[in-house]
Amino acid sequence: MKVTYWSDYACPYCYIGETRLGKAIASLGLEGEVEVEMRAFELNPGAPYEVAGPTLDRFAAKYGLSKEEAQARIEGISQMGRDEGIEFNYATTLNTNMLDAHRLTKLAHSLGNTRFEELCYEAYFVANEVMADRDVLRRLANDAGLPQADVERVLASDEYENEVRADEREAYAMGVHAVPFFVVDGKYAISGCYPTEEMARVLAKARDEALAGGIAQGASCGPEGCSF
Repeated sequence: MKVTYWSDYACPYCYIGETRLGKAIASLGLEGEVEVEMRAFELNPGAPYEVAGPTLDRFAAKYGLSKEEAQARIEGISQMGRDEGIEFNYATTLNTNMLDAHRLTKLAHSLGNTRFEELCYEAYFVANEVMADRDVLRRLANDAGLPQADVERVLASDEYENEVRADEREAYAMGVHAVPFFVVDGKYAISGCYPTEEMARVLAKARDEALAGGIAQGASCGPEGCSF
């Protein structure tokens, strides 16, 4: 079985959804039998490479909320992450451009390495690292075991940018405008951050080829913002 999912490291629901997917796979005893492939989907391709301001202010402005309302919603999403066992610190994230992180993810995948993507999620939402900082990316890549020479080659060029854009075009062609978006075996879709039990149900039905089709809807983030 193969699960392909579109994601951005700046998307809280993507981290939570990816974690729930892992739990759903484990609950079915399918570890080692499910190939999971992350595809790139930048929520804001034009995001600056420098931190523009606090997440609270950015969130409140984006959704037209007071700071108190924004804080409550941010905390609600953070609690979702904590309920999954993640030390989730959404309120203090430092939002910047994610293109280099996605390009290095493509490098990692070309080498059969999935550890890098997990380290990127942790860096952004747990440690609140600046993901456009190439020194941060170099350290994460080293921790993931990526060859330094390959990392430097990618960072010094536009290598893998076409692959990132191709992922996004493929998503748009399918009508995907919010992430996470999961596709199971190329035919069963889950749009958004669904509960672990529901994800397991879809996986089980896909495994048994008993699911008629359709798209399950859960919380997600798009270029215009996140649902609540």
